[in-house]
Formats: sequence, C-alpha cells, structure tokens
Amino acid sequence: MGIPDPASASFLGMPLWLWVIIGGVALFGAFQAYYWIGHVLGSRLYTSRLGTKIGQENILRVENVVRKWGALAVYACFWVPGLRHTLPWVAGVLRISYPWYVVASALGCLTWVPVTSFGLYSVIWGWLELAMRSPLLAALAGLAAVALVAGLVRRRRRRRRTARDEADRPTAATTT
Repeated sequence: MGIPDPASASFLGMPLWLWVIIGGVALFGAFQAYYWIGHVLGSRLYTSRLGTKIGQENILRVENVVRKWGALAVYACFWVPGLRHTLPWVAGVLRISYPWYVVASALGCLTWVPVTSFGLYSVIWGWLELAMRSPLLAALAGLAAVALVAGLVRRRRRRRRTARDEADRPTAATTT
C-alpha cells in the first residue's frame, strides 16, 4: 500500500483542503468575535462568569504578555493550548491596535489551522492503517495515548493542588 495522494484526502465526502479552509475562516471569525466582545465589555469581562472561570491571576498574566508583546502575542497564542481562546478577549479589553490584531490573527489562522488539520489527519489515518494491519497493536497504541493524556492531566491537577495548598498555608512570619 503506497502513500495516498494528499489532494485526494476527504472527510464526510468533502475534500480535506476545503475543511481546512472552512476551519481557518471559522477560527478567524471567532478570534474577531472574541476581540470585539472583550473590547465592548472591557473590564466587566473579568468579573463575568468567564472571567471568574479563567481566574484573575491568569488574566493578569495574559495582560502582561499582551502588553509586552502586543500583536506578536496574538500570533503566538495559536500554538499554546488554552491561551488560544483566552488571549483574544484580553487583547480586546486592552484595546490593542485592531489592524495589527487582524494581521496577527490572520497569520495565526493561516499557519496553525493547516498544520493542526493535516497533523491530526495523519495521526488518525496512521492509526487506522495500523489497526488494519494489527488490531492488537492499534489497541495498545490507543491505550498508551489515553494513559499518557490521563497521566498529564493528573500531573497538572496535582501541581495545581500543591500550588493552591502552598498559597493557603500560613507563612512563618504570620504565625509568630
């Protein structure tokens, strides 16, 4: 079995390249909506349910990144999970230059969406090909991936809990 023609790849009967374009346009639209919602709501966004969920400490960290790096932070946020959908709101609240924001978010969509789409497509089809050749190996690979994700989530939660416990613990100066 040879390598398939990349232009022939499809999902639900639609060519993959069309899905990538639709995904890029949708993400670009979402980024514009995030910016303008942050711009209109201003600092009220921080006390909203979303702001409470994100946390004031995290919002301040994102604000510092946006203040320091501006539109470059908007481009870079595409490559950082979680930040991708937090930073645009804060950029709107801080009212960074909208023309630069549009350029940065367009470049982010043009680079992140294809890389992610084709990367995921390759992983999925690679796993399916492995499953056709050896269902046992595919099951083991799937279990290993699930175990890896579960381990990372557990480790992250443990670190957060430890940091929260240390922040709640009284210091020596306050106990004497």
